[in-house]
Amino acid sequence: MHHIDPSPEARSVQTTWLYTLVSFAFFFLLVQVFAIAESVRVLQNSLSSGHTTDALLSATVVTLTVVASAVQLRWCFFLRAGLAGGIPGTSWAVLLMVPAVLAWMLGAAVPGLAVYAALPLWLSVGALAPLLPHSPRLMLIGAGLICVLVHPIVASEVFGIAFSVADLDLAALVFAAMLPLMVITSMWWWRIVVELDRHRRAGAELAVARERLRFASDLHDIQGHHLQVIALKAELAERLLDHNPVGARENLHEVRAIARQALDETRSLVYGYREIAFGDELENAREVLSAAGARCVLNVGDLPRDPEVQRCHALIVREATTNILRHSEATNAWITLSTTPTGSELVIGNDGATQGAANRDAAGALRGSGLAGLRERVNAIGGTLEAVVGDTNTFEIRVMVPEYEVVA
Repeated sequence: MHHIDPSPEARSVQTTWLYTLVSFAFFFLLVQVFAIAESVRVLQNSLSSGHTTDALLSATVVTLTVVASAVQLRWCFFLRAGLAGGIPGTSWAVLLMVPAVLAWMLGAAVPGLAVYAALPLWLSVGALAPLLPHSPRLMLIGAGLICVLVHPIVASEVFGIAFSVADLDLAALVFAAMLPLMVITSMWWWRIVVELDRHRRAGAELAVARERLRFASDLHDIQGHHLQVIALKAELAERLLDHNPVGARENLHEVRAIARQALDETRSLVYGYREIAFGDELENAREVLSAAGARCVLNVGDLPRDPEVQRCHALIVREATTNILRHSEATNAWITLSTTPTGSELVIGNDGATQGAANRDAAGALRGSGLAGLRERVNAIGGTLEAVVGDTNTFEIRVMVPEYEVVA
């Protein structure tokens, strides 16, 4: 089995969660230790004063507080679900609340234990509430707050136990009171981290999809062009087979050479080493169009300095040549390239477009998978591509690209 190391971003998200989990455990453990320590102090006072019933109740409260603390620490792992992530199960929720509620009820009958016995219940509310939807969350926190505040009042009214604020550790109680807010705030930040990670992964998947589309477009350019030329050469060989065997043999030889070239370029594309020479594409276009019976005129000035612009022009020449072979009955074709300090203009046209064919060519230029992909490449380097239908059965593709430098 191969071990796949997670990306640095994924490890960062995992580290963030571990930090958040440790923070949760620390906050809960700090308050739990304080509540258990105070309960044990009350237990010792009951034993020293000979109040057996109070000592038994205090021991029970200590035991329940320890059980509730253990469940609360385990519950911290469930908080990874995020705000309103849903409770992990009814049994876990019951196990979280029941020991805390029992400690809260029994603690009201022991002098000095009323406030501290309510802390396990408050911690359980702080652990459960963040996983609930917004409205139930607020209701649960409100109910828990009421139970904690009225607990000393109930102890005083029902059991006649005096209550004094001076006997309380206010700093620790304020920290305990803020615990649900700290948990909710931490989970809010955790949700932001998860959302950012989701967008990062979506961006990575989008980049992969775009690369696949680019590969498919390049493969279409290679195979579509070469297959069209192979079909043309094979048709010429078939026509020459009876009265000009030598010419037919030459065309068949070219078919084999073109097929080998297509195979080599496909292999190069797969390995990411394919480069398109603009000059070679121009000569190839003139040769192929001439073989198809169209006179091709090249009027090429200085080539653009930018390699990416040259590559884009080469792809356009190849695709446009393929479209002329497929969709027109041209007798004349022209390729013009003019370069200025501010940019370059490439024009590829033919005179073999009937009105219906011209409309089809224009539609293909606007929506076809080949030229649509070329338009995306041109737009990516800040240029524009347009298809123009003339009044005299002419059809042109015009590409304007500003000169710019590629940043490595």
